[in-house]
Amino acid sequence: MLRANQSIVIHAARDLRLESRDIVKPGPGEVLITVQAGGICGSDLHYYQHGGFGPIQLREPMILGHEVSGLVAALGAGIDNLEIGQLVSISPSRPCHSCSYCLQDQKNHCLNMQFYGSAMPFPHIQGAFQQQLIAGATQCVRAEGLTASQAAMAEPLAVCLHAIAQAGDLRGKTVLITGCGPIGCLSVLAARHAGAARIVATDLSDYTLKMALICGADLAFNTLTAPSALQPYQAEKGQIDIHLECSGAASALAAGVACLRPSGTLVQLGLGGDMNVPMQAITAKEITLRGSFRFHAEFRAAVALMQEGAIVVDQLITHSFGMDALTEAFETATDRSQAMKVQLRF
Repeated sequence: MLRANQSIVIHAARDLRLESRDIVKPGPGEVLITVQAGGICGSDLHYYQHGGFGPIQLREPMILGHEVSGLVAALGAGIDNLEIGQLVSISPSRPCHSCSYCLQDQKNHCLNMQFYGSAMPFPHIQGAFQQQLIAGATQCVRAEGLTASQAAMAEPLAVCLHAIAQAGDLRGKTVLITGCGPIGCLSVLAARHAGAARIVATDLSDYTLKMALICGADLAFNTLTAPSALQPYQAEKGQIDIHLECSGAASALAAGVACLRPSGTLVQLGLGGDMNVPMQAITAKEITLRGSFRFHAEFRAAVALMQEGAIVVDQLITHSFGMDALTEAFETATDRSQAMKVQLRF
């Protein structure tokens, strides 16, 4: 064992604690990471605010976090592609590589997935909000040229890249994005990079809609204050080619279905629990409905796109807090009138 390690542990709703955990030396194929930055995700907020979401509830204390970057501090045996002191983005996705889905190259559906900071299985999978973190070498992507804050954005960007892959060819298409939190705004960036000709964004917050415009949306509508804003896109059975639904709200999904043209595509990213789906309209307009869950290969692509400058995420990193300001950090992250991506410094 090495020295003590400060970790951010959730015990119950709004019961967030800074606790010491031991650090173990990396084994073969493993890396010890000194974590530098970590983004607070929507799932972290669900654990903080409600102790979980839907059927996924905390049953034991769990270290939070899965959007992190850090410096390589020690290498286990058999690693020759990483160096001490190197900045890496760390994928939280740890598939088994041997189940039927992994063998079919559907690793995001791995039957034995170990995903940082998840209460889905029991015992829970401990998260990455630790000063010192053990990761597999295959999880670590070299992040030369990026800051630690940028490198920690690879995970949410990978989520959006996977959704774009689910949507198909966006070149020349009109895209509707509902929900303009971090995933929605990153989806704007990803859709534009994929060749979308026109991007329409909706949300209930003027602040997040302003961020969507900064990220490249052509139009942004507050459907709380302007509930009929999307009506022109419903003309002649629909004017939207692709709908990326990032809010998890049934009303947003229904609004998008009304705007989709016949044979359009709806990709559901937002996880807000089970919701009513306008199946008759989906059937009558022959709409393709696709889910989008996590990612795998897209993680490396996300790092590469940021390194190339093809996708710039800096404007979305609005706040940064030290580990001694946990409550302030999580409360700020819940406030969509002033915050987009809130990160922690380790």
